Amino acid sequence: MGRPLLNRRLAEFGTTVFAEMSALAQRTGAVNLGQGFPDTDGPEAVREAAVRALRDGRGNQYPPGPGVPELRTAVTEHQRRFYGLGFDSDTEVLVTAGATEAIAASMLALLEPGDEVIAFEPYYDSYAASIAMAGGRRVPLTLRAPDFRPDLDELRAKITPRTRLLLLNSPHNPTGTVLTRDELAAIAELAVERDLLVVTDEVYEHLVFDGEHIPLVSLPGMRDRTVSISSAGKTFSFTGWKVGWVTGSAALVTAVRSAKQYLTYVSAGPFQYAIAEALALPDGYFTDFREDLRAKRDILADGLAEAGLGVFRPQGTYFVTTDIAALGETDGLAFCRGLPERCGVVAVPTQVFYDDPEAGRTLVRFAFCKREDVLREAAARLRRR
Repeated sequence: MGRPLLNRRLAEFGTTVFAEMSALAQRTGAVNLGQGFPDTDGPEAVREAAVRALRDGRGNQYPPGPGVPELRTAVTEHQRRFYGLGFDSDTEVLVTAGATEAIAASMLALLEPGDEVIAFEPYYDSYAASIAMAGGRRVPLTLRAPDFRPDLDELRAKITPRTRLLLLNSPHNPTGTVLTRDELAAIAELAVERDLLVVTDEVYEHLVFDGEHIPLVSLPGMRDRTVSISSAGKTFSFTGWKVGWVTGSAALVTAVRSAKQYLTYVSAGPFQYAIAEALALPDGYFTDFREDLRAKRDILADGLAEAGLGVFRPQGTYFVTTDIAALGETDGLAFCRGLPERCGVVAVPTQVFYDDPEAGRTLVRFAFCKREDVLREAAARLRRR
């Protein structure tokens, strides 16, 4: 054929770095601290709830398009319980195939071709792809080491008449930055002043180790301009179930649903019932989960520092960003491609999450959502490299 098969909008997107590094881990038998999935399942009671739903015939056929009522109600109760936010479960909640679909559906629904989207860089790779699929133009706001805080003056300067929305992620993957109340308030003021929509990815909301998670939608002027996204995978360690959700005003949720219904239509029927029960777990579950990951963060961060890497201890998420320049290395991609053979550990080069790879050339991300013995073994291997 005379023309490329893949359209221009997606030409820059090939196999994800996660697939490449996970394949390396499988081929070499290396400890996989690359892709962010736990190596143990979540609560047994939640898993049994999914089995019970399967056996009772709940969700084995198409569930309702917006999601099963039990889960939509559980989402609204979760938002009220943790943040004092009120949403209508019938009109202001939409269940999605994980947060990834929620982000894609939001971009497809809310953007016109040529609209600009400002996103914190480095960003989760699906952000760039989703903006591209919608015909938008991404505008990065770079978070720079060592503190990875957003430059709010730079953010203001990047807003143009073509700016349609801000795509925020806090706690932030991969840097672990948690936006402060003052930062969020400044962003909210800008959004109101410039009449911008905001899509917030809050999948790590229950993994804040330093500071607190404050939903942007809770701030003045943001109720009718914020699409809030979260999911069950990170909070309950069932990433394969792909259960996410959108909350927002009825108008915004209706818009996102208009795109979402032509992507998966519905998904994860029996798992929706199980996650409804998961969201109602007692406070002790969420506290213990956070403290367990905090301990694992410290185990891996300390081990990486002992191995000679520069370590940026995260405020949230379950990733540690490191600087390999401290080892005399200059290219994170080459470093990560050689690491499995050299010492039996897989990590992810952060440069692939930047529009300008030079901005993250020597940064490498390690996941600590693994068993403690796995983290200690990985650190020991790195020390022997």
